[in-house]
Amino acid sequence: MASITLSKLSWSTPDGQGVLSGLDIAFGRERVGLVGRNGVGKTTLLRLVAGELQPLGGGVSVSGTLGRLKQTVRFGERETLADLFGVGDALAILRRAEAGEAGVEELADADWTLEERIAAALARVGLDARPDTRLAQLSGGQRTRASLAAAVFAEPDFLLLDEPTNNLDRPGREAVMALLAGWRAGAIVVSHDRELLDHMDAIVELSTLGAARYGGNWTLYRERKAAELAAAAQDLAHAEKAAAEIDRKAQRATERQDRRDGAGARAGARGGTPRILLGARRSNAEASRGEGVRLAERQRAEARTAVAAAQARIEILKDMAVTLPPTGLPANRTVLRLEGVTAGHDAGRPLIRDLSLSMVGPERVAVVGPNGSGKTTLLRLIAGQLAPIRGTVSVAVGFAMLDQSVGILDPETSIRDNFLRLNPGATENACRATLASFLFRADAALQRVGTLSGGQALRAGLACVLGGAEPPSLLILDEPTNHLDIDSIEAIEAGLAAYDGALLLVSHDETFLARAGIQRRLDLSPPERAGA
Repeated sequence: MASITLSKLSWSTPDGQGVLSGLDIAFGRERVGLVGRNGVGKTTLLRLVAGELQPLGGGVSVSGTLGRLKQTVRFGERETLADLFGVGDALAILRRAEAGEAGVEELADADWTLEERIAAALARVGLDARPDTRLAQLSGGQRTRASLAAAVFAEPDFLLLDEPTNNLDRPGREAVMALLAGWRAGAIVVSHDRELLDHMDAIVELSTLGAARYGGNWTLYRERKAAELAAAAQDLAHAEKAAAEIDRKAQRATERQDRRDGAGARAGARGGTPRILLGARRSNAEASRGEGVRLAERQRAEARTAVAAAQARIEILKDMAVTLPPTGLPANRTVLRLEGVTAGHDAGRPLIRDLSLSMVGPERVAVVGPNGSGKTTLLRLIAGQLAPIRGTVSVAVGFAMLDQSVGILDPETSIRDNFLRLNPGATENACRATLASFLFRADAALQRVGTLSGGQALRAGLACVLGGAEPPSLLILDEPTNHLDIDSIEAIEAGLAAYDGALLLVSHDETFLARAGIQRRLDLSPPERAGA
C-alpha cells in the first residue's frame, strides 16, 4: 500500500538555522492539510518528501509515486504545456507522424492517446489550452492550473500540493476543490485557504512544538485546537498558582523556624538549661531545618516541572503589527489616470482594450476578473513595467508596487539590506524596529531573501514597502495574501484599514477585499462573462 513515513526527521538551513526537528509523521491514502505559520517548514517538508532536499537527521520513506505542485511555476520563454507535462519529445514524435515524417522506430513508440490524456488532465482543472501553448502566454492562475494538471496527469499515488489555490479566480478554486473532493489516492496539501482545507480528511499542524495530527477538516481542527489551547492555558495557570503557593508556604515555614530558633537561642543565653540539653535542642533544630529545606526544594522542583510541562503545550508566538505613518494625501488630488489604454504582450490579441480609469484622493479600488483577463498586466502598466500599445498612463503621486513574486527584493541580499536600499533615509534603529514589527527580529532580519519561504518573502516585501518613514501615497498590491498565514493576513488587513493613501489591489479573497475597505471595483471580465 502506498505510504509516506517521516522518522525523526530534522533539517536546518545552510547557515545552521533549525527548521524541522525530530518529526514522526505517517501519511496514507488520505487528503491531509498541512498548516502552520510562515517559515515553520511546510514547503521544506514537501521538498524533503519529494527528494529535492536531504534530511539533516532521520529519514523519509516513500512507497508509491509522487505528483508535485510547487508554489511558483518557473519556466523558460519558449517552454510549452507539453514541456510542463514532460511529454515534449513524445508530442514531437506525434507531430512528425501526423506529417508523415516519422521513422519506423518513432512510429512504434508513438503514444496515440497522449493528446487526449493531456486534454483530460487540463479539463479536470478547468483549463482550455493546447499542449503547444507557451507558458509565458498564460496568466499566473492559468499556470497554476496547468501545473496541477501536470501533477495529476500520471495518476500518482500521492499529490504534493503547495498552495494550490494561490492566484486562482473563483472557477479555478472550485476546480481544485472538485479535483480533491474526487481524489481517492493520497494528498498532502499545504494551504492557508480555509475553504479548501474544509475538504481534507485530516489536518497536520506544524509549529515550533513539532507536528500534531487532527482527524477531520479545518473547521473540526480549529474547534479542537481552541479547546486544547484553553485547557493548556488553564493547566498552566493552575501550575503557576500551585508553584506560587508552595513558595509562600516554604517562606512562612522558614520564618516560623527562624522564630523558634531565635527563641531557643535567647533562652539558652539566660542560663538555667543544661548544656547537653541545649546541644540536643540545637541538633534537633538543625535537623528539622534541613528536613524542611529538603522538603521545600522537592516541592518547588515538582512545581517547576509542572509549570514547564504546561508551558511546553503552548507555543509562544509574537503577533505581527502593521502601523503605517500618514501619507497626507489630499482628498481632491488626482492619483492616476488611464485614457483609452490598449495593452498586452501580443499587439494582435491585447488583454486590455480601450480602458479608461482615474483615481482621486485616498480611493480604494479592486481590480477583479477571471485568470487571464489582464489584472496583473494593468498593474504593470501603471507601475511603468509595460508600455501601452495605445493610450496614455500617468501616475501623479509617489507609489510602490508589490507583485506576486516580490520582485522588488534582491534575493541575494538580506532583508535588512533590502530595507535600507528601498528606504535610503532610514536609520539602523528605524530599520530594525520596522522589521521586528513584521516578525523579523534580531538575526532573523539578516536572513538572505532567497532562503525565505513564500510567506516570509511576502512579509519582508510588505515591511520594505510599508515600513518607511514616508509611505507611498499610492500602494499597488498584486495578490498580497498569497502565501501568508491567517494571522499575518489579519495583521495586513488591520494595517491597510489604517492606511490613509490610495490603494489599488488585485485579490480573489473576498474577505480580504471587504476588510481592506474597497470602495470600487474595476471588472476586467470579457463582455460575455462580465454580467455572469
